[in-house]
Amino acid sequence: MARRSAALLFAALVFFGSGNSQAHTRSESYSVWEIAGTSVHATFTLPDTEAARLSPDSAPESAGGPSNEQLGRYLAEHLSVTSGGKDCARSGAPLAVAAHPGYRRFELAFRCDDANSMTLRSSAFFELVPSHITFARVRRGDAPFIEQLFKTDHRELEISAAEAENELQNASFFQYIWLGILHILTGPDHIAFVLGFVLISRRLRDLVYVITGFTLGHSVTLALAVTGIVRPHTGYIDVLIALTIALIGAENIAEATRRPLAVAVGASALLVAMAAASVAGYGTLPAILLFGASIFAGCFLMLSGELHDSAKLRLVVTLVFGLIHGFAFANDLIEMNLPIGRMAELLFGFNIGVETGQLLIVGLILAVVGLLVRLHAGLPRPIVVDVASSALACLGVFWMVSRTYGVGLG
Repeated sequence: MARRSAALLFAALVFFGSGNSQAHTRSESYSVWEIAGTSVHATFTLPDTEAARLSPDSAPESAGGPSNEQLGRYLAEHLSVTSGGKDCARSGAPLAVAAHPGYRRFELAFRCDDANSMTLRSSAFFELVPSHITFARVRRGDAPFIEQLFKTDHRELEISAAEAENELQNASFFQYIWLGILHILTGPDHIAFVLGFVLISRRLRDLVYVITGFTLGHSVTLALAVTGIVRPHTGYIDVLIALTIALIGAENIAEATRRPLAVAVGASALLVAMAAASVAGYGTLPAILLFGASIFAGCFLMLSGELHDSAKLRLVVTLVFGLIHGFAFANDLIEMNLPIGRMAELLFGFNIGVETGQLLIVGLILAVVGLLVRLHAGLPRPIVVDVASSALACLGVFWMVSRTYGVGLG
C-alpha cells in the first residue's frame, strides 16, 4: 500500500512539473531549399497549430490564426541566407501558396553574390518553443535532396559546393534509437500518458497489460504512417492524444467515486458539445469524429466502471490508444525521407528508443518509490489517486480544447 501511494505521489509531482511544457511532437515545421547558382528558393510549411502560436489570445485573428501577411512578416525576419559572410538579398515578400488542409505554406526567394560558402538560417519558432524542430530538405542544382534538421542549438546549415552532410539519411541505427528515446523523454503529453500507466495499474500484472497493449498499437501505426500506407491528419491526432490522457484520469475518477455513469455522461457531454460546435463552424475536428469519440468514451468508462478486474480490458483500450500515439511518433520520421533499403532497420531502432524511453520513466518512478518507502513518505492511496487522476483528466481536457480551438497552445 505504501509503495503504491508513493508511486502515485511521484506521478502527480512529475505530472504537475511537466504541465507547463509544450509537447515536442506538436512543434515542428518543414522546409525545402533549392539552390540554383546564386539563387535560393525556399518553401516553408507549418501546421495551423504552429501558426496559432503567433496570435495573442486577444487578437482578432486568434480564432483562425494569424493572417498570411503576419506569418509572411514573421518568416521574413527568421529565414535568411548568407554567402561569403554577406546576407543574400530577398526577392520580394514571402508568398503564401496553396497547402493541404490544416497547413500553411510560403515561398521565399533569395539572390546571393557568391554561389559558394552558402549558409541557410532558420530561427522560426525557437523563441516560442525551444524544442521546435524544422525538417529541411536541401538540393543544389540537379543533385539529390539531402535531409537536415534546424534545432534551437543548430540554426544554421552550411552548404558546400563540394559536398553536403546528409545527417538523417546517414544516421546510424543507434542514432534512431536515441531519437526514439528523446521523443518520449521530451514530450509532456507522452510522459503524462506513461505516468497514467502507473496511475491505473494496481499490480505489476496490470502494468504489463497496459504497456503491452500500448506497444502493440503504436508499433503498428508507426510502421503504417512512415511507409505511407496511412497518413492521418496531424491536427486530429494531436487532439485524440489529449483525449487518451483525459480518459485515463477519468477512468480512475469513475473507479474512485464509484460513479461510472456520472463520469461517462460528463465525458460524453463534453465531446458532444465540441461536436455541436464543429457543426457550427468552430474547431478543427470533424463533428463525426467527435461524436464517435463521445460514444467510445462513454462505453469505455461505463464498462471499466462495472468490471471487477479491468486489466484485460485496459490491454485492448491501450492498444487503441497506442494506435493513436503511433501516428504522433511517426511525425518525427515522415519528413525524413528514410532510405528505402534501411526502412525496416531504422523503424526498428526508433521503436526500441520509444520503448526504452518508456521504461526509463517507469524505472525512475520505481527508484523514487523505493526512496519514499524507506523514508515512510507515502500518502494514503485514495488521496493521491483523486489528486493525480483529477490533474491528469484536467490537463488532458485542457490540451484537447486548446488544440481544437487554438487557445492556450497546449
